[in-house]
Amino acid sequence: MSMGREIRLIEEVDGWWSAVDEDTGIASQGPTREEALENLDEAVTLTEDALSDDTPAPEPHAPWFDA
Repeated sequence: MSMGREIRLIEEVDGWWSAVDEDTGIASQGPTREEALENLDEAVTLTEDALSDDTPAPEPHAPWFDA
């Protein structure tokens, strides 16, 4: 049985909604509560897929960090 997820919904000053998954720290937004939640579900799924992928992450190219 799933324990569920704790989600925080925030109505922003501009009228958009932010949704934050409290367990993972993943956040998303949308113009409505429903869209913010749908976008959050997609972001969580994409993050879980990326974390379970066996391919190594590419090294970022940040020449300003070269010594």
